[in-house]
Amino acid sequence: MKFIDFRVRWEGRINRDDLHKFFDISMPQATADLAKYDELAPDNMEYDRSSKAYLRTPFFKPLFQRSSSRMYLAELLALAAGIVDDELTFVKWRPPVATLPVIGRQVDGDILMRLLHAIRERRMINVEYQSVQRPHATQRILSPHGLAHDGFRWHVRAFCHSRRRFLDFVIARIASAEVGAASTVAVSEDQEWHTELTLKIGPHPGLSEASRRALAIDYGMIDGVLKVRCRHAMLFYVLLKLGLLHELGVPEAQQLVLLNREELQPYLELLLSASGSAESQPLL
Repeated sequence: MKFIDFRVRWEGRINRDDLHKFFDISMPQATADLAKYDELAPDNMEYDRSSKAYLRTPFFKPLFQRSSSRMYLAELLALAAGIVDDELTFVKWRPPVATLPVIGRQVDGDILMRLLHAIRERRMINVEYQSVQRPHATQRILSPHGLAHDGFRWHVRAFCHSRRRFLDFVIARIASAEVGAASTVAVSEDQEWHTELTLKIGPHPGLSEASRRALAIDYGMIDGVLKVRCRHAMLFYVLLKLGLLHELGVPEAQQLVLLNREELQPYLELLLSASGSAESQPLL
């Protein structure tokens, strides 16, 4: 049903052969599935005898979130980046797509497998880690409990038994890893991970009224405010990626500002005060 909904919305048409080829089902089954969708959404499509296909009507309303514009664009991006194969996506025809080059961090599959094992089984893991702060790799004992992505690279969130605190470790910097004994560290103790913050973002006050209005429409702001939720542990990375880490910059270059900076400043200072021991701060 999601496939039919997606194809009708974004392709404007669908026929039995589409279902037959994608799901490897019989033609009678494809006919039955199309009939079932037509029962669920009788105003969404109508059969056109000349093209032998169901066409989207002007009254179409998607039934599933899978058919949202966000999901469609995400699939286009994944296809352009080579993350998914053509036969695995609901997209059939697609326009030419240009993207910025992605400089991927290489993650060793065996190391990732061991990290996942340690997280799933709540075990410690012995790693050889190359920090940017040290000339040589060092041995660490970690109790990992989650993964995080800062927009550029993957981290493992873990309790470091030598530093005695929860930190982020860039997975690509782990040279070796061996799963060890059961961990006694309680995941609930990672307050920065479990604390959620709300960022209030708005147009730069130095922009013209027309520019501020355009940005509000672009980001779907309500009364000039966009609310973004993130974990405390991810605050530094979110502000860095959005260009909001520092105070007001040139309006045309920054465009967006953090409206509740004063409210969030104590949380940010708490993260930065530990930058001497954090292993993945982007600026270190």
